[in-house]
Amino acid sequence: MLFKLSIQNMKKSIKDYGIYFLTLVLGVAIFYLFNSLDSQEAMLQVSTSQRQIIQLMIEMLGIVSVFVAVVLGLLIVYANSFLINRRKKEFGIYMSLGMGRRQISKIILLETIFVGMISLVVGLGFGIFGSQFMSILVSKMFEADLSKFEFVFSKAACIKTCVYFAIMYLAVMFFNTLTISRYKLIHLLNSAKKNETVKIKNPILSILVFVAAAILLGFAYWKVTIDANSLSTADKMLKVILMGIVGTVLVFWSLSGFILQIVQVMKQTYLKDTNMFVLRQINNKINTMVVSMSVICLMLFMTITILSSALALRNTMQSDLLEMTPVDLNLYKAAYLPERAVGRNGKEEIYTQMQRQDSRVSIQQTLESNGFDMNLLKDVQEVPMYIDENLTWEKFFGDKMEDLKAKFPYLRYDTSEELMKVSDYNKIAKLYGNEEYELEDDEYIMLCDFETQEQIRNEVLKVGNYPLEIAGKTYKAKYKECKSGFIVMSTSHTNTGIILVPDNCNLTNEMTERYFLAANYNANTEEGKLEIEKNFTSKEEATILNTLYEKGLRLDGMSKISIIEASVGLVTMVTFVAIYLGIIFLIASSAILALKQLTDSSDNKQRYAILRKIGCDEKMINSALFKQIGIFFGTPLILAIIHSVFGIQFALSTLAGVASKKDLLPSIIGTVIVMGVIYGAYFMATYWGSKNIIKEE
Repeated sequence: MLFKLSIQNMKKSIKDYGIYFLTLVLGVAIFYLFNSLDSQEAMLQVSTSQRQIIQLMIEMLGIVSVFVAVVLGLLIVYANSFLINRRKKEFGIYMSLGMGRRQISKIILLETIFVGMISLVVGLGFGIFGSQFMSILVSKMFEADLSKFEFVFSKAACIKTCVYFAIMYLAVMFFNTLTISRYKLIHLLNSAKKNETVKIKNPILSILVFVAAAILLGFAYWKVTIDANSLSTADKMLKVILMGIVGTVLVFWSLSGFILQIVQVMKQTYLKDTNMFVLRQINNKINTMVVSMSVICLMLFMTITILSSALALRNTMQSDLLEMTPVDLNLYKAAYLPERAVGRNGKEEIYTQMQRQDSRVSIQQTLESNGFDMNLLKDVQEVPMYIDENLTWEKFFGDKMEDLKAKFPYLRYDTSEELMKVSDYNKIAKLYGNEEYELEDDEYIMLCDFETQEQIRNEVLKVGNYPLEIAGKTYKAKYKECKSGFIVMSTSHTNTGIILVPDNCNLTNEMTERYFLAANYNANTEEGKLEIEKNFTSKEEATILNTLYEKGLRLDGMSKISIIEASVGLVTMVTFVAIYLGIIFLIASSAILALKQLTDSSDNKQRYAILRKIGCDEKMINSALFKQIGIFFGTPLILAIIHSVFGIQFALSTLAGVASKKDLLPSIIGTVIVMGVIYGAYFMATYWGSKNIIKEE
C-alpha cells in the first residue's frame, strides 16, 4: 500500500516539480563530469610536465568537490523542505484518515529513495556521455594528441558520486523524518491559509537599517577597490567579507519592511492592474524572502565574480603568450660574482673560484667550453645588463616614497634598478619584433609593462624631464610615461622596470649584473625543437644544463615550450575550477528560487482563483504571476551585479600583471551568456510551471 502510494506521489511530483529532478540530475552529471578527469587524462598524449599539471588539477578538483558536495547537499535539503511544505495539506489528510507519522515518514522515505535513484542513474548517464566531450576539451586546452581517443568510463568518479550522494540522501531522509515528527494535524490542514508573521512593521526603522546597510556596503566596496592594498592579511579580508554578508542581509531585511509602504504612497502604480496583489503576495512571504534572497544574492555574486575573473585571466594569458614568447629560448647568468655576497634572502653566499671565473665570460663561452654545440641555436643575441647600487627604487620614486610605502608596504624599495644600453636593448627588440628606441647623450627611457608598477612610475615621470643620477652623471627622462618593452620571456607582462641609457653611459664591467641570451632553435619541425629543448629542460639525460649543475655553475633560463605548457596548464586549471564552482552556485541559486516560487504558487492557488472571480482574465493573472516571479529572480541578481562590479575589480587588482581589464569585456559577455542560459531557463521554467499549477481545475 505504502509502496504503491509512494509511486503515485512520485509520478505526480515529476509533473509538478520537474525543476527539482532537473537540478538533481544536473548536480550528479556535473559532479561526475569534473571528477572523471583521471580516466580521461590517462589516454591523452601529453608531455611529462603537462601530465603533472593535469594531475595537480585533478587533485584540486577533488578538494573542490568536497565543497561542491556540501553545497549540493544543502540544496537538496532546502528543496525537500519546500516540497514537504507544499504537501502539508496532503499529509494532514493522511493523518485525519488514521495514518501515523511513522507511516508518513515511510512514504517520504520511499519517495526520496526513488527520486534519488532515478536522479542518480539519469545524472550518471548524462555525466558519462558528457565526459567524452570533456576529454576533447581538455585535449584542446593542452594541445594534446587525440589519435588514441576512445570511450572512457571512470569507475572511481562513479563510486565517488554514488557515495557522496548516498551521504546527502541519508541527511535528507533524517531531515524529512524529523520534520514530519514535529507536525500537528491542525497546522497541516490550515497551512495554505496561514500567512508568515511580518516582523518588520515600522518603515522608519527599516529605512534607517537600509541606510546603515548602504553605508556598510559602501565602506566594503571602498576597501576592496580604492584601499585594496590595505587588505594584506586574511583577518582583514575576513572583516570585509563579513561586512558584505551583513550588509546584504540588512538590505533585504530593510527593503522588505518599507518598500510596500513606499509603493502604497504611489497610488497610480500601486493601484494599477494587479500590482497591489503582487506586492501583497511578496509581503506575505517576507521572512523566507529575506533569508533566501540574501543567500541567493551572495551565490550569484560569487558566480559572476568567479566566472568573469577566471575568463579574463584565461583571455589575458592566452593573448599575452603570443606576445611574450617571441623566441625559443632565454638564458641568463650572474656576472662578476665576488668571493662572497649577501643574497636577497638575507643569507650570505660564498662563491667558488670556478663560479667567479665563469661569471666573467659570456653565456656562449660557457656553453661552448662545456661541450654544447652552438649550431643547435640560431638568431643568437647576447647582451649584458647592469645595476648601479646607488640607484634603487627608493631613489627613483623620490618624494613619492611616503605615499607609496603607505599604499604598497611590502615592496622591496631597496631593489637596484636594472640598466641597459639602448643599442643592446635594440638588438633584443629587433629579434623580438618590438619597438626600438633612440636616445640623446643626456636622456634615459623607463621600460615597464607591469600594470601596477607602470602606474606608480608614471606618477613620477609625468612631471617631465625627471632627472636621475646614473653612474655619476645626471640624465633626464625622454618621455613623461613608461614605454612598453621587455627582455625576459614570461606568461604575461611582468617587467617592473628597465632603464635604457645611452651607449656612452659609464657602465663598467663590475656593474654588470648578468648576461642575457635570446635565441631560436635551429630546427624546422616540432620534433626537432623538442630534441634541442631537452638540453635545457631535461634532468634525466646528460644535457648541458646538468653538466653545468654538476660543476656547480649557474645558468638559468626558460623556453617558449615550457612557458606555454605551464601557462596553458595554469589557465586550464583555473578555468575548470571556476566553471565548476560557478555553475554549481548558479544552479543552486536558480533552483532555490524556482522551488520557492513553485511552492508559493501551489500554496496560493486559492488567491489566484479569487482574482478570476473578481473579473481578472488569464492575461492579467499571468502578468501578475510573471511580475511576482520576476521580482524574486531580479532583486537578488541586481544586488549581486552591484557587488560584482567591485568584486571583479578587486580580483583583477589581485591578479595585476596576469589578468587585464582590457580582457574583461569578453569575459563578462561569456558570463552573461552562461547566466542567461541557466538562470533564464530556470526563470522561464518556473513561470511555465507556476502557470500550470495555478490553472483553475
